[in-house]
Amino acid sequence: MITSSSTDLAALDQERRAAITENGWGARFTFFQPRNLAFWVWLVFVIWGTWHNLLSTIAASYYAPAIGLAFVVFTVYGAVFWWFTQHIDRYSSQPALLRVMAFLWGGFAATFAIAAPANDALLSIYAKLFGQPFAMDWGPALAAPFTEEWGKGLGILLLIALAPGVMRTAYDGFVAGAFLGLGFQILEDVLYVAQSAPTQFGANQIGASLGTFGVRMASGIGSHILFSAIFCTGLVYAIGLPSQPRRLGRGIGLIVLAMVLHGVWDGQSAIVASLFSGGAAIAMIIVLMCCLPLIGVAIVVRVFGMAVAGERASIRPILAPEVASGVLTQAEVDAAAGDRKARRRYRKDGHGPGHRHRNRHVLEAVFDLAHELGRSGGDSDERVEFARAEVLRLRQADDPAREG
Repeated sequence: MITSSSTDLAALDQERRAAITENGWGARFTFFQPRNLAFWVWLVFVIWGTWHNLLSTIAASYYAPAIGLAFVVFTVYGAVFWWFTQHIDRYSSQPALLRVMAFLWGGFAATFAIAAPANDALLSIYAKLFGQPFAMDWGPALAAPFTEEWGKGLGILLLIALAPGVMRTAYDGFVAGAFLGLGFQILEDVLYVAQSAPTQFGANQIGASLGTFGVRMASGIGSHILFSAIFCTGLVYAIGLPSQPRRLGRGIGLIVLAMVLHGVWDGQSAIVASLFSGGAAIAMIIVLMCCLPLIGVAIVVRVFGMAVAGERASIRPILAPEVASGVLTQAEVDAAAGDRKARRRYRKDGHGPGHRHRNRHVLEAVFDLAHELGRSGGDSDERVEFARAEVLRLRQADDPAREG
């Protein structure tokens, strides 16, 4: 016998499946696509860039201690960033392989196969047109925003062509763009370390490179990772996707904003030198080095909030059947679909010394359930049932601090 409640639940389940498909939750991705031209473009450029990087490394083999240490340090740096993105990505997580492909494109193709030769060509043009001093002072600021950002942006276009079922929204562009920037940042940092090692005639490679390590790690989050996340979000808005309405004005604005931030970052010395001199110039350089990353982070947080809005909205239809069947409460879904303030209000809601701790873990379990439902396409399987049971267990649990 079919009742109105069972009919409503079936309708909610249908809406859930549509939301999962639309946003690409749990979508599969295949690396080897021999009939897809985008696969061969990605592969050729990554191999080409890797070959050029290998040749540079062999040529600088005398400085192997500094270069080896750079690879180790920046690998740890990249691992920390990967963990951080996994921690904050509460929504439709992309397959790890797709993020690796974004990293490899940014690290090898965009860096050595595209940006390096293009930068050399542009700097040569600027020198011929405006003179060598102009090219040395202003060249990086007028070359890198075009060659490097569009080199990384090409990676987003290839990933969209390779994984149309996964790359569905501006949020996907934001996350993949950050990994493109991470790859570019790490390989560029290694290159800077290799260039600093020969100072003091290579007699103190590690010591000569320590300053470079510190500066590049401190400025990393405020440079390529940030620029690429903004640029690639804008690129997705500009072209539009089946699940992402085209917003041409917004997209162009974000693309230009990322390029301006990049240009100001690379040209800060030339900008200050043209406006100040002496001690004032040194002071302004320090101010810019401190303020530009903070401004960039504030902007990228705003762009993240803009891009993630659609992902938050998709949480509601995905979890609505769980509310109807009594697994979740509406307050839990509202917190999962809300912003940071909504999650904070939920965590504070309740009585007793352990309610905040308990509510935080319940909310994490709600996100885990949403991920498992996305992975299964809305079907119930062993992992989905376990996630449901975890929500119920944690909601009923006492504060762990009092149990021990």
